[in-house]
Amino acid sequence: MRPQLTETKISDFRRRLCEAAERLFVERGVEGVTMRHIAERLECSAMTPYRYFRNKDEIFAAVRAAALDRFSERLEAARRTFGSPARRGRAVGDAYLQFAIEERDAYRLIFDLSQPDESDYPELAAANARSRKTMTDYMEDLVAAGVMNGDPKTLGLIYWAGTHGLVNLFIAGKIGETELRILHRQMTQTLARGARRGPEQKPRRTRVS
Repeated sequence: MRPQLTETKISDFRRRLCEAAERLFVERGVEGVTMRHIAERLECSAMTPYRYFRNKDEIFAAVRAAALDRFSERLEAARRTFGSPARRGRAVGDAYLQFAIEERDAYRLIFDLSQPDESDYPELAAANARSRKTMTDYMEDLVAAGVMNGDPKTLGLIYWAGTHGLVNLFIAGKIGETELRILHRQMTQTLARGARRGPEQKPRRTRVS
């Protein structure tokens, strides 16, 4: 008789399976990984993964959801940093970079890859929504404090696009970690100057000849 699986054992095996699958997806690409490959990496029977997941797509969704939640946890913790909205905003940006540096494989899986019908996976959809929120919440703080001017979601997407571009250069080996941090700081300062709330300018008077 097959032994009864406890919730703890199920959770532990799913975690180990997702960790193994994450490495395989990075090494071989999503299309190059099969359920058998995952089983071999875990040193279990070929059918064991099917006791926990329906198929590879479900595993891929679970891997990305877990990575997104780890990413969001870092940014949320940074936003709780004591200090001014500007200081918290810098902390969020630093946390973003740190995640990309320390977990670059996970970063690539969640931001550089996608899968059809993501809405079919509630955990992934929730993790995606959470991560997007973490990248705009701090901007809402800055706008509410009068530091920045504009729509927080639009500003958050602009900062995200710029940071993601720099991270991709770093992952591709085009720039080093020190240069990544310097360029990111310069980029955020430049964008901040463009979006910073300032005194309304009076219209220029037209000189009458």
